[in-house]
Amino acid sequence: MIFTRKSSENETVVGLIASAVRRDISFGDLPPDKKLKIEELRARYGGSTHSMREALTLLTAEGLVEATAQRGFRVASATEDDLKDIVRLRTEIERLGLGWSLENGDVAWEGRVIAAQHALGRARDDVMAEPVEAALAWDEANRQFHASLVEACESPRLIALQAQLYDQSRRFRLAALREGQFDFAAETRWHADLVAAILDRDADRAVAALTAVIESVLGNP
Repeated sequence: MIFTRKSSENETVVGLIASAVRRDISFGDLPPDKKLKIEELRARYGGSTHSMREALTLLTAEGLVEATAQRGFRVASATEDDLKDIVRLRTEIERLGLGWSLENGDVAWEGRVIAAQHALGRARDDVMAEPVEAALAWDEANRQFHASLVEACESPRLIALQAQLYDQSRRFRLAALREGQFDFAAETRWHADLVAAILDRDADRAVAALTAVIESVLGNP
């Protein structure tokens, strides 16, 4: 029991550190290609050397951090080619997951999608009024909405991959938000079309709306 508790506590610390670093990468506080020095990170986020390495290893698996044997850790690059690759793969994964969810999802799943859309709408109103202060809550509402779309797909691996790709794409969306390039009106329409199509069980229309939402970050919807 003692060893189990210690392991659990260590996992909690690693998770908290990873969450904080993930957030700062997403918001650009830790910019692309920045070298991540363990002692500097410990001074900023706390934790032991071991916990920090574990957190960075976790973020490496998510694609937000890169690791090399000789150079240690650095924030993953965020080029236009990176964005296009992430969007292409994310689009395929979420379309597949949504299709499976439409086949397997019940009325309760539809209700969770509607609830996630409602929460996102509230968060959207807040971030339009206060872009900096409300950005984190808005991003979380987006994450929850997209997660709800694939949660009934009955594939834990697809769900995990969807979450990973969302984490990799979020810094591009947040950069567009910071630069005032985000089209909230268009996204609101796409989300409405998407949810309406889900309720109608119209897979083609739902997939088209979902694709427009994901690809909008490319700037050429």
